[in-house]
Amino acid sequence: MEIDLESEMKLSRRELRVLLLHEFRLGRKATKATSNICGTMGKDVLSIRTAQHWFHRFKNGSFELDDLPHTGRLLEVDMDLLKQLIEQDPRLTTKCLAERLGCFQITVETHLHEIGKSWKYGVWIPHELSPIQLQQRLMLVWN
Repeated sequence: MEIDLESEMKLSRRELRVLLLHEFRLGRKATKATSNICGTMGKDVLSIRTAQHWFHRFKNGSFELDDLPHTGRLLEVDMDLLKQLIEQDPRLTTKCLAERLGCFQITVETHLHEIGKSWKYGVWIPHELSPIQLQQRLMLVWN
């Protein structure tokens, strides 16, 4: 049975952190640990900067390997609530919607685009053309 050392293994973040902790406890430097892990698990499995970050945490006595809960704004939005807010008041700005939904303004913009809404004349409208608008565009192209 041949082993393909060129293919990268899919490791979870926690598994990578366990490997980093092992390398740290062996007394290695972050760059050497990165070289060892990438040499074994795949070329781009880990960056030196990530290894340095975790070695710094280990050096300061923080050995928690799981992701800690983050504070801040959400990256995901309740699409039903977003649609409901737009239907109730189509003049709400992305800033106002972001404040109400507790997320970033760009997140609201992205989700509005996903549901086919665009901001025109101070109101959110469907991005799709009506049959009449589509016919008018075709007439302009043909003439």
